[in-house]
Amino acid sequence: MEIVEANEQHIAAIQQIYAYHVLHGTATFETEPPSEAEIAIRLNKLRAAGLPWFVAVDEGVVRGYCYLSYYRERYAYRFTLEHSVYIDTECRGRGIGTLLLSQAIVWAEARSFRQLVAVVGNSENSASLSLHRAAGFHITGTLNAVGFKHGRWLDTVIMQRTLGAGDMTLPEYIDSKTAL
Repeated sequence: MEIVEANEQHIAAIQQIYAYHVLHGTATFETEPPSEAEIAIRLNKLRAAGLPWFVAVDEGVVRGYCYLSYYRERYAYRFTLEHSVYIDTECRGRGIGTLLLSQAIVWAEARSFRQLVAVVGNSENSASLSLHRAAGFHITGTLNAVGFKHGRWLDTVIMQRTLGAGDMTLPEYIDSKTAL
């Protein structure tokens, strides 16, 4: 298993993995699978922001992916990231999510980000909750019945993990936009 940064050759596989979760799962609240063209737009948007999209490749086949995005666009959130991770359903339970999430955490800590947020679709998503707990995340809250998909109400569980020094120290740089 190799973890690499996604590129154009991975888009079709990413789209297929995600489409399955959109159509059959509750981890995402999207209800229509995005096209390959839309996945390419999303990949390029992250790359333009300097953020990674990792894929797990096994014998030349993409088995899962994880990407990092800014938690919110407002400047004050600039040290906090959110991530998404999706695994090919035929490959669950093989540690692929752990490998991908670990790579994302290493990447974020090396760049002095301080918090990583997970928004877990569906409070019954025990696999995702377990993955995140094992990676050092803790539940900070649950938004009850905020989504409706597959004929039922769904929660989102907010989880958070401190990166590096977290809030124990000030950022390494202070600029004119930062209020002391």
